[in-house]
Amino acid sequence: MLTVGNLRDVSVKPSAKRQMTNSILHVSGDFPDPIEPFKTPVIKSLLELTAQAFDHRVVSINRTTPSPSKLASHLFGSVGASDIAQNEQLFKFGTALEYIAPSRGIFHRTMLERLGEHLANLINAQEVPFELLVGHKLTIEGIAVAKAAKLTGLPYALTIQGNTDRRILKARPDLRGHFRSIYLNAKTVCSFTPIAKNAIEEMLGKRTDDIALIPCPTELDTIISPKVSRGDIISVFHLKNYAVKNLTNLAAAATRLTGEEGKRRITILGGGNAKDLANCEAIAKQAGQIRFGGPVAREEMQEQMNKACALVLPSRAESFGLVFVEALFAGLPIIYPKGTAIDGYFDGLQFAQGVDANSPGAIAEAIGRAVREEETMKEALCEWQGSSEAEMFTRAAIAEKYQAALYSALDKQPKSVL
Repeated sequence: MLTVGNLRDVSVKPSAKRQMTNSILHVSGDFPDPIEPFKTPVIKSLLELTAQAFDHRVVSINRTTPSPSKLASHLFGSVGASDIAQNEQLFKFGTALEYIAPSRGIFHRTMLERLGEHLANLINAQEVPFELLVGHKLTIEGIAVAKAAKLTGLPYALTIQGNTDRRILKARPDLRGHFRSIYLNAKTVCSFTPIAKNAIEEMLGKRTDDIALIPCPTELDTIISPKVSRGDIISVFHLKNYAVKNLTNLAAAATRLTGEEGKRRITILGGGNAKDLANCEAIAKQAGQIRFGGPVAREEMQEQMNKACALVLPSRAESFGLVFVEALFAGLPIIYPKGTAIDGYFDGLQFAQGVDANSPGAIAEAIGRAVREEETMKEALCEWQGSSEAEMFTRAAIAEKYQAALYSALDKQPKSVL
């Protein structure tokens, strides 16, 4: 079940004898909370999918930049661990808080270990003890969770999130040894994507047990058979994210299309304010095929996808890219960025084209192929939809696999999820 519990601050004390309750504390900076409600719901969905097997509770963290004087008091003064956190609020899933830390990774390990001390205070204050801690990024939450685990004697597990973990690992070679220790000493490590799994293993080595590969769940996992529509090419993103979603190169690709491919409309679905729209229209002004279709209600998205020819989203960075899986379930071929997002899940499949996001020519070539080969791509996609490869992206399969990973970390045997 998901419960709030009694997450309050007291001084660290030795852990009491722990009862076996399947009680897990998740620490995440990507969990919707009262401080920042519009975060991605992926971690929340994983917890809800396995709530019948575990007593999940959450500390949702939000970084805030301190003043120089306040930072100095933390680094050189006599403040306690509790002073690292502020604006703590109970909410449905646990506790939301802000922790102070400078931007640009300054004192990165120091401040997160202080947060770990605060977490240990919260953990030891519980009337019903936790059995496992989970940090939902190696290079941020993992530092805090590993420190809390050391202070409380609890085991911990990790989730690898590709963009952030790969970026910080590359940017902080001075912390590589510490990250390796956190990674290797975790009871279980999960990764959303093959590309992130491979990158972590290349930088930090392979574990004696394998990293569990668990896709992100989506509620839009109803299978809709593809149909040859000769419809629009579509892209789906909030307009404020036009830079990371690579609208510039998509527009440049559109200007390279000729013939029938050049006549096909490219519709971008997603909301945004007037400034967002103006920025996007300025970028796309040379590409006459591009239009902005506005937001689409979540419950209507699969129907809109099913009417289209293909989805193109050559993002510069994606931790997973749920929209690609949602498109495939809706019967829509996809064009995705190589080296990020879902890369590695669909190698060699006709209906899933990986492209160099930095190459307008490659993007244009993939769009042209999607238009020309719509019928055969959708035939191949229809066959895939009935396969075990597609089943692994369903909520039931993801729940089963995530539950097994958590039971492994607890040294217990898994039970049926659904």
